[in-house]
Parts: sequence; C-alpha cells; structure tokens
Amino acid sequence: MAMSVHDSDMKEELLSGKNELFTDPDPDHARAFFRNKSRAMKPKLAEVKDVVRDMIKDGDYIAIGGFGANRIPTAIIHEIVRQRKKHLGFAGHTSTHDFQVLVAGECIDRCDVAYIIGLEARGLSPNARRAVESGRIKLTEWTNASLSWRLKAAAMGISFIPTRNILGTDTFVQSAAKVITCPFTGKKYAAMPALFPDFAAIHVHEADIYGNCRVYGASVSDFDLAKASKRVVITTERIIPHDEIRREPEKTVIPYWCVDAVIEVPYGSYPGNMPYEYFSDEEHLKTWLRVEKDPKELEKFLQEQIYGVDNFYDYLNLNGGIEKMKKLRAIEYLINNK
Repeated sequence: MAMSVHDSDMKEELLSGKNELFTDPDPDHARAFFRNKSRAMKPKLAEVKDVVRDMIKDGDYIAIGGFGANRIPTAIIHEIVRQRKKHLGFAGHTSTHDFQVLVAGECIDRCDVAYIIGLEARGLSPNARRAVESGRIKLTEWTNASLSWRLKAAAMGISFIPTRNILGTDTFVQSAAKVITCPFTGKKYAAMPALFPDFAAIHVHEADIYGNCRVYGASVSDFDLAKASKRVVITTERIIPHDEIRREPEKTVIPYWCVDAVIEVPYGSYPGNMPYEYFSDEEHLKTWLRVEKDPKELEKFLQEQIYGVDNFYDYLNLNGGIEKMKKLRAIEYLINNK
C-alpha cells in the first residue's frame, strides 16, 4: 500500500529525535585535536584561576565529573561563574548542585540532560527550573545510561554506540538520537552519538603531580569522560607521591595522559559530599534552595558567596571553615562505620 505524506512524516519523526545535537560526534575531527595533545608525563600543577581563564572560552561545551552532589569540583565551578564565562554547553549527566551554580551564574545556554534541576531528596532548584521553563536554556534529552554511552563512544574513538534503551519512548523523541538497522540481524537500535566535551573538570581523592588519579567509591563515567574530553583538569583532595601510584597501579582510575592540569583543593567537593572524607553541608544546600525563590535574594547571595570572594578557600571560610569541615568529616565517618 502506498505511504501517504502524513505517514512519511511520521516515519521520519520516528527515525530521529527532534532536538539539536550540540556537539560534533565525528571521531576524526576530535582526533585532529588529540593528535597534538601532549601525552608527556610531566608535572601539571596549576591554579584554579589560570585553568579557567586559559582552558575555557565562551561558547565551549563543558562537563563535570562526580555523581550528583558527590565528588564535584566546586572550586572550578565557582571560578567559571566568577569569571563570568557565557554561552557554555553542558553535559547534565548526573548534575545537581553543579548545574544549580552554573545556571545561577547564567553560564549555560544549552544542555544535554539526563538529570538536572533536582537536588535529589533536597528538592528542586527554583532558579534552574525558571531558566529551563523560560526557554533560556535549550535542552536535548537523554538518559543517564545514554550519556554514559555517548562518552564511552567518544572514549573508544567511534561516532556512536547502538542501544535499545530509549526506543519507543518520549525521551527518544526529545533526543537527537537516530534509529539504525543492524546489518547482522535487521533489528532496530538507537544510535547514541559520541560526546567530545571541550573541557572537563573532575574532583578525585588522590592524584600525583602528573595527573594519575585515584577515586574511592563510585567512579561513574569519569574514566570515559577524561578520555573523551579535549581538555581535562583534575582537582584533588591531596597530592600523593608518584612512587605511591607506582606501588599500586591498579588503583589508578584516570591516567596521567588524559590530564592537562592538576590542582590540590582540600575539601574541594564542599558543599557536596566526598565519599569517605566528609559529608555534604545540608544546611548550606538548603540555603541555596531558599534564596533561589527570589531572584533578588539570589543575586545578593551570589555576590556574597562567589563574586565577592577571591577564591574557593574564602568561600569555605565564609561558611564555617575548618571547624565546619571537621564536623562534616565526623558525620561521614559515622555513616561509614556504623
């Protein structure tokens, strides 16, 4: 039976998600960049201000490591806001407080979304919700697994990975995935396009001066993120000797050759949680959610907490400093030693 124009349109719609693909999935285009990226094992110690100034330009597409409010590189996120970087694309893979802060700074105008706006059991970010509902931030939808596979494809140097997880769903319609046919079985799959961020920031437990990193607890997709991203900065709770890395190489989650800069930032995930190190500052996160209800209050809060301080350590001291961190360490210790 002949297919009508309407049927043809419907078929075309089902073969491709309707939203924008924000990044180029071509691995050869990415390879042209990586070909000139140094793989030397050399000292990479750096400063937060310099990294954000030199490695991120307006319009870049960025990604943040960690999971939810766990193991987030707060110092880098705050500095992006403080330097007023604009028109950034963002991988909203498992993003809670990091997304909240970047939206508050009006840094993001497009986002690949799996999980954003919600701060898990704490509630929704009123300001991030306003920004998305107003259309100020363009969204293309995926799932957590989909974004993980997009990074995996990039890390593998291929342009897509075939999956079944979003076929037949509204998420597929709101994505930029495409339906493909398996050449072996004739079955239908959703092609997840490779995601090559321009910049990634990842907070880890330990690293040496070359960028070999250890993560304790869930590493999520951080290894693939480090391989997929053109520029990678590591913030770490502590710098450890390279001899220690060599003594137990199996603990290295991210190797030095992925990393462009290393910055020692103790308590660097605050106010988020750092597994086995310190608990999240729930009162401070509640304050964020409260002040966001009123844009004027939020602006005053940002001026006090980010724009009005010189760096992350000033921010930390403003919110209780080492005494607060000792309390959060005690909470985390009790949780892990019940």
